[in-house]
Amino acid sequence: MKITQVVCQILRIPNIQAKTASSQDSVLVRVRTDDGLEGVGEADSSPEGVKALVDAPFSHNIACGLRQLLVGENPLDHERLWQKMYRRTMYFGRKALGITAMAAVDMALWDLKGKAFNQPIHRLLGGKQHDRIRGYASILFGRDGKETADIARKWVAAGYTAVKFGWEPMGTSEAVDIDLVKGAREGLGKNTLLIDAGCVYDARTALRRAHAFAEYQPEWFEEPLREDDIDGYVWLRDRSPVPIAAGEGECGRESFRPLIDRRALDVYQVDLSRCGFTDAAYIRARVEEIGARLCNHCYTSPLTVAASIHWLSTCRDAFVFEDCVEDSPLRHELTLEKVQSVNGWMEVPDRPGLGVTLDEGFVKKYLVAESK
Repeated sequence: MKITQVVCQILRIPNIQAKTASSQDSVLVRVRTDDGLEGVGEADSSPEGVKALVDAPFSHNIACGLRQLLVGENPLDHERLWQKMYRRTMYFGRKALGITAMAAVDMALWDLKGKAFNQPIHRLLGGKQHDRIRGYASILFGRDGKETADIARKWVAAGYTAVKFGWEPMGTSEAVDIDLVKGAREGLGKNTLLIDAGCVYDARTALRRAHAFAEYQPEWFEEPLREDDIDGYVWLRDRSPVPIAAGEGECGRESFRPLIDRRALDVYQVDLSRCGFTDAAYIRARVEEIGARLCNHCYTSPLTVAASIHWLSTCRDAFVFEDCVEDSPLRHELTLEKVQSVNGWMEVPDRPGLGVTLDEGFVKKYLVAESK
């Protein structure tokens, strides 16, 4: 079996809003072989940036476009191909955009491998340890505590027993922040509350907020600091009365390594559309080794949701699953299968590969760029 084509497609819904929601556009990578199989992957990144890195021509031995590295290779050699892509993109990859492009390719390779062997990806990763995982509705804060409470009631009524609120307007002031969290708790009742600050605080302010929020019993306090403040996370985690979660912005094992080595977090959040299955499997082993907890991060399309549930089901201590409930056609209509929690639980699929099928009509409708 040989790779014959690597195609990038950029999808974008109309009227993108100025908000922190990556379910408004997507870049797909489709890897095709000489025997007619196709694997599909996705990156949560700059779509045009990822496409440029896949399409780029040869510059020199450590600055290569990914397509040129992949065509003619055996797609089942995912570990060797990851190492080849990493080595040959050293001048523009390693921890950021280059890794997200590799992650989309890697997701497609695992999807293709599952189809070739007629097995779900979780089995190829070593086997699922959970048949289902409790889903939490992941959504942005309302404009104030009252609106946030109303949003919480909506998702509890939809069957969720856990809801995460995130990003703006958190960080505006102490009064605003406490109002938002108080409203979330009022709307949720005794259900599980998760808070995502969106990287808005310095360490001392984050600690004050953690003490203020503790009254409302959040399950975790996510990304209170900027993502590169490793020292700050170590300091905060040692002092916070609320568990600290982060990791969604990290791209691959090298990006996660200092967080894991220094035991900087209580919950490590891994995004398959930024890490791929190959590095996510490595990260899983390292985090389980230090006795911390794992969760997925996912705020894009059903492709990454499907990838996430395959991976998270193999994590020994998986306890909740991030289920983006953003009202976006890209989140809900890209695949023929609906991949969402039912009555608050995310079921692990047993279909081959990712277990989802692109709706080609949807792809055609929202396609804005494609590799030639």
